[in-house]
Amino acid sequence: QKRHTQKTTKYVELVIVADNREFQKQGKDVERVKQRLAEIANYVDKFYRVLNIRVALVGLEVWSDSDKCPITQDPFNTLHEFLDWRKGKLLPTKAHDNAQLISGVYFQGTTIGMAPIMSMCTVDQSGGIVMDHSDNPLGAAVTLAHELGHNFGMNHDTPERGCGCRMTLDRGGCIMTPSTGYPFPTVFSTCSKKDLAASLEKGVGMCLDNVPEVKVLYGGQKCGNGYVEEGEECDCGELEECMNPCCNATTCTLKGEAVCAHGQCCEDCRLKPAGTPCRESSNSCDLPEFCTGANPHCPANVYLHDGHTCHNIDGYCYNGICQTHEQQCITLWGPGAKPAPRICFERVNSAGDPYGNCGKDSKGLFAKCEARDAKCGKIQCQGGANRPVIGTNAVSIETNIPLQAGGRILCRGTHVYLGDDMPDPGLVLSGTKCVEGMMCLNRQCQNISIFWGASLLRKVQWTRGL
Repeated sequence: QKRHTQKTTKYVELVIVADNREFQKQGKDVERVKQRLAEIANYVDKFYRVLNIRVALVGLEVWSDSDKCPITQDPFNTLHEFLDWRKGKLLPTKAHDNAQLISGVYFQGTTIGMAPIMSMCTVDQSGGIVMDHSDNPLGAAVTLAHELGHNFGMNHDTPERGCGCRMTLDRGGCIMTPSTGYPFPTVFSTCSKKDLAASLEKGVGMCLDNVPEVKVLYGGQKCGNGYVEEGEECDCGELEECMNPCCNATTCTLKGEAVCAHGQCCEDCRLKPAGTPCRESSNSCDLPEFCTGANPHCPANVYLHDGHTCHNIDGYCYNGICQTHEQQCITLWGPGAKPAPRICFERVNSAGDPYGNCGKDSKGLFAKCEARDAKCGKIQCQGGANRPVIGTNAVSIETNIPLQAGGRILCRGTHVYLGDDMPDPGLVLSGTKCVEGMMCLNRQCQNISIFWGASLLRKVQWTRGL
């Protein structure tokens, strides 16, 4: 289990928003709502600490007058509207890594939360919605931790995956179980740890290396909370949990000759020399960082610009990740899977049905793909396992297409139903290269020049060897 926990601590700067219905459910008392949200965040931080991830509450917002975006009983639409509001209104005014809506609305069906998978740190998808479904705030905290897990790239713990949950089912199972019962689960399974490690390796979580600005932390200052705050030289947690030889846990001051106590550029209480590597390049869109010699912390994580060619992989960088059709086929169908020929994408995705589409339109109906956008609709693969490896409820659909030159070609698509809380993972991910010089954005094959001026594009391609 240890080997799936990454070495350096990641920090999620989280904003929690309570909608108007939640405000009403809590007796129209803003302070009471804030207290509840802080309690929820506290639980979530506790669950994630085991994975060497801290969840820092950097913002609370209560919609006491009226909702700032449309909230309905349709969880899919509510998620879409909330993520749009986050991108357009919240992000420009409040720096954060992820935002979650706590709602007092009862969603349709059995859905108690929803979040896009593998979307942490993205501008348009890093967030989720959570129904406050229990009197006990622990209930919403477990759901929030579950949706955050999806943002991190964690899939559900299904029996086929053999997730070795150390809490038996009668004790609630694990956080990524598809349906939560009582008692509430509070631990992550081995599958979740593996999924997380794989995601972080791909570059999900590029924005989580910086320690939060302590001035913005909600809940006040305290020696022993693990964050170095004003007036403190170090903070290694409570006395009994502090393992740091450079820091006095009781006073939050440096011991004796110590110059530093925290950070990848601090070793044996001394600063590492300038030029020492402190963060390796984690994937084909990431750049390495080096110590400055003056600061115990590694400089901010730098990665290749959106639209830049991936290093050693035929694709483009988007949000610090190199998405490819190949990688998505392997994720869905296991090793040996590869994308089907283009004609499969064109024929199947022009149907506008559950098996071939370019997402849903504003009315919630499956949209047909234009031929030029076909490779941005449902992923079409060949080879791999007989059924998708990430979900139990999957339908495989095979289409036989006659070729002009004679013979036929077999296309293999899928309709993966992974439960109510994730938008369809069978759709091609944003940032995937569709043709030379173009990538999938909002289910359309768009020119990468939208990310920069043409002169800069030439310059960056010229310096690609760096």
